[in-house]
Amino acid sequence: MGGLKLRDMLTPGREDKLLYRFAICILLQFYQQMSGSNLVSVYAPILFQTNLGLDSQTSRILSGGALTWKFLSSFVAFFTIDRFGRRAVFIVSGIGMSASMIALAVATSFPPENKPAMIAAGCFIYLYNTWVPIGFLGANFLYCAEVAPLRLRMAMSSISTANHWLWNFVVVMVTPVAINTIGWQYYIVFAVIAGCIAPSVYFLFPETMGRSLEEIELVFKESTSPWSTVQLAKTRKRVEPEEILAKEKAIHVESRA
Repeated sequence: MGGLKLRDMLTPGREDKLLYRFAICILLQFYQQMSGSNLVSVYAPILFQTNLGLDSQTSRILSGGALTWKFLSSFVAFFTIDRFGRRAVFIVSGIGMSASMIALAVATSFPPENKPAMIAAGCFIYLYNTWVPIGFLGANFLYCAEVAPLRLRMAMSSISTANHWLWNFVVVMVTPVAINTIGWQYYIVFAVIAGCIAPSVYFLFPETMGRSLEEIELVFKESTSPWSTVQLAKTRKRVEPEEILAKEKAIHVESRA
């Protein structure tokens, strides 16, 4: 482990699955932005004013309320992340965000004169802010730190976080143009991406709840492929520290033989 370098994160075929671990960190942070979180947070006043046809003052009031509701909803993750696991909060959050974006696209496809549709659209913005904090307001950063190896934890977490802010920049720059050109269809992009969260997490993201960093390391090393890692994490029993050290030593000896 002491000889790990940054380029090892891009090297396929390693027994510690560094490329796989790096890839799921990048993917998770991509989901955080491209499922619409930053869209609703930054452009909420424009969404209320442009799509819903509300006046400027009402739009700002509702935007402040939406962000306040997002803050209050963040406490849900405090009680769920260590009770139901990382995978569960990611999946539930992804399904909720995707459904909310689909509903928002349908509601805003009606003209602003349709008041019931505009009221529904405003409610869906608030509902969307209910789902985001459950899995993507802190759990994504935690997960990236847990699956990274000790010697590359800072580097892997830093690069995946930089990727997070890169997509934040993309959303900020693209959104004004997209709203003025394709309108309600823009929400479909985020709905589709958020809809990919549940299947990708189910098949590719192993559970880390309740496991030490050494146990997580062994899960990746003992799996035969990325596809088997999730199943191994489900079936593998807790390991005592002495057994972890023994297995690490055995793996090191085999690799040098």
